[in-house]
Amino acid sequence: MIGRPLSSSDAHKHWAPWTPTEIAQRLAGVEAPWCIAAGWALHLFTEAAARDHSDLEIAVPHHRFNEIAAALPGFAWDVVGDGRVWPFPELLAEHFQTWLRDPLTDEYRLDVFREPAVDGRWVCRRDTSITLPYTDLIQHTVDGIPYAIPEVALLFKAKRVRPKDQVDFDNVVPQLNRSRRQRLRDWLLQVHPGHPWISRL
Repeated sequence: MIGRPLSSSDAHKHWAPWTPTEIAQRLAGVEAPWCIAAGWALHLFTEAAARDHSDLEIAVPHHRFNEIAAALPGFAWDVVGDGRVWPFPELLAEHFQTWLRDPLTDEYRLDVFREPAVDGRWVCRRDTSITLPYTDLIQHTVDGIPYAIPEVALLFKAKRVRPKDQVDFDNVVPQLNRSRRQRLRDWLLQVHPGHPWISRL
C-alpha cells in the first residue's frame, strides 16, 4: 500500500472542480453538517477574498462521510495524503482527504475533509482542545451555501503559508470584527506560537 506519487503540479492538471453552488445542489438532501472549506470558504465570507480556485474542498464529520458518498453516486473516490494517492478505501483511517474522481475523465471534482468530531462538535485536527458546535462553525451565504467561518479557514492556512494563503489573509483580516480577530489570534498563539500573522491581529 505504497500509493501512487502525486505532485502538486500533477494534481492540478487533473482538477476540474465543481463550484460551491454545484456541490450545494448535489448535497441538498444531506443531513450531515458539511461546509465549504479553505479558500472558497473565505471567498464566500467576503468578496474581498475573491480569486480563482484550482480545487474545491468541503468538510464533514468523519463518521458521516458515507452520507456525502451516498449523495454522489457514479463517481470514484481516492484517498490522498503525504503526496500520494490510494484507491478508496486504502489507508482511509490514516489520511483525512478524500478526492472525488469522475471515472469517465479521471478529473477530480471535490476534496472532502473527513474531520474529527465528538458529541456533535467539530474538533480541530491540529489541536483537539479547540472545538466548536457546528452551529458556530458553519455560516451560510444568502443562497444557503454552508461555509466554514473565516477564523477556522485561516487557522488551517497558517501552517504552510503559500503566496495564495498570504493573499487570503491580507484580504480577509480587514473584514473580521474584533471578536473574530481575537479568536483567530488566540488559536494561532496556541497552535502556531510566534506566527507572523499574530502581530497583524
